[in-house]
Amino acid sequence: MKLNLDDIDNKILALLMDDARMPISTIAKRVSIARTTAIARIGGMEKRGIIAGYGLRLNQELYQPAVRAYVGISADPRNSAALVNMLQKMPEVETLCAVSGTVDYMLTLRCQSTGELDRLLDRIGTTEGVRQTATSIILTKRIDRSPI
Repeated sequence: MKLNLDDIDNKILALLMDDARMPISTIAKRVSIARTTAIARIGGMEKRGIIAGYGLRLNQELYQPAVRAYVGISADPRNSAALVNMLQKMPEVETLCAVSGTVDYMLTLRCQSTGELDRLLDRIGTTEGVRQTATSIILTKRIDRSPI
């Protein structure tokens, strides 16, 4: 699907990702367009499926466990399917992405403590085919446009 978004559409989307309840009049003022134009552009993006819906974002401090971390995994390609299968069964794995670069996979872990994180990393690191892991604990989110 070709998006064909211009600068104004991208600005509107950024505003809605920050606050989906922002009044149309505020959006129009911030991107320097008429209110009716803002309504038409948002409606058009909804019809084209660019805006798939609106949702609720929970307070991360109340909802998220105490520790979240990004983990890069370098893996032997012969064991990749088994590794992905094992990670899929771990409820602490929030996301798993195949990536290009120095690691093969990036995942996000969520756990209750650094002790739990340590045990999870030991489990992942000793899995057959895992050559190396690199972990970064998430301290704070400076920008968050994710739906949850």
